[in-house]
Amino acid sequence: MGRKPTGRPTSFDIAYAAGVSQPTVSRALRGDKSVSAKTRARIEEIARDLNYTVDKNASSLRSQRSNTIALLFFEDPTPDESMINPFFLAMLGSITRACADRGLDLLISFQRMEDDWHVQYQDSHRADGLILLGYGDYTKYRERMEQLVRQGTHFARWGSVSSDASGVTIGTDNVAAGRLAGEHLIDRGRRRIAFLGHADDHYPEFAGRYRGLVEALDNAGIKADPKLRFNALTTEEEGHAAARALIDSGQAFDAIFAASDLIAIGAMRALAEAGRAVPQDVAVVGFDDIPAASLTTPPLTTVMQDIRRAGEALVETLMAQIEGGELPPRKLPGRLIVRGSTGPAR
Repeated sequence: MGRKPTGRPTSFDIAYAAGVSQPTVSRALRGDKSVSAKTRARIEEIARDLNYTVDKNASSLRSQRSNTIALLFFEDPTPDESMINPFFLAMLGSITRACADRGLDLLISFQRMEDDWHVQYQDSHRADGLILLGYGDYTKYRERMEQLVRQGTHFARWGSVSSDASGVTIGTDNVAAGRLAGEHLIDRGRRRIAFLGHADDHYPEFAGRYRGLVEALDNAGIKADPKLRFNALTTEEEGHAAARALIDSGQAFDAIFAASDLIAIGAMRALAEAGRAVPQDVAVVGFDDIPAASLTTPPLTTVMQDIRRAGEALVETLMAQIEGGELPPRKLPGRLIVRGSTGPAR
């Protein structure tokens, strides 16, 4: 800290002016949360006053890092040609902002499950770590995750926190969110609540949402009827088919909790074709709060996942592994967005 400012500003000049060490300046300018917010703000202000910019090439040479992270999307069935779940597309903006705040470059790629992601990115020094979005059948995906752990790959993923002991998964508290949706439908006077979505080990996020619904029913003294559970993946077509199967089963029901908004939108189409009015005959709740949820007729009540915080937490989790920092909380709360598809309280 005894070095006085020279001609071209350096991180040592900032350290001198701020009264801190040069490594503290480097961590602060990377957005490292181990530096207090007050100290980071003071260092950033001094850096601006000195017109200081980070020399990324020199920094990378010193640390043997690329200062780039790779965001890998995996194929999901969609009604268009994108093959990317619209919920994950919506998350892209928050991940990009979180990277920009830390001075990181973001490499985006569409991947197949059989590709060797570790060799393609971390071994080749194209990226310091990976963020994984989308996975399909979790029992198949889990093997690839275990392989990444064995290879020492730095990675973070969005998914079911309870199904992963590695500490690298960020996700919504699906049980609490499912309970929230169930309680809302019960408050609306609904008692025969159907669930549309694969609720098993292959799709643990959906299973958590169903478990929350069952808890809400139990707490209200209502026994969940397994005959009201129909499998569906995250597409409108699957939601439509599952709702048709529910209607054709002859089971009485007055509400549907769909494991995703796309499933719910498909179910609402099937209900309309069968002459079942929403919400008068059947109340419907979705999950995700994708943009299309507010455009249905009536607009869809849904559980919103915190996309902004999700992107930040994924980047924080990845950088904590790379830099040896503390991992952030893994579960994020869901928030109920009430719209017309569940009607007024009874």
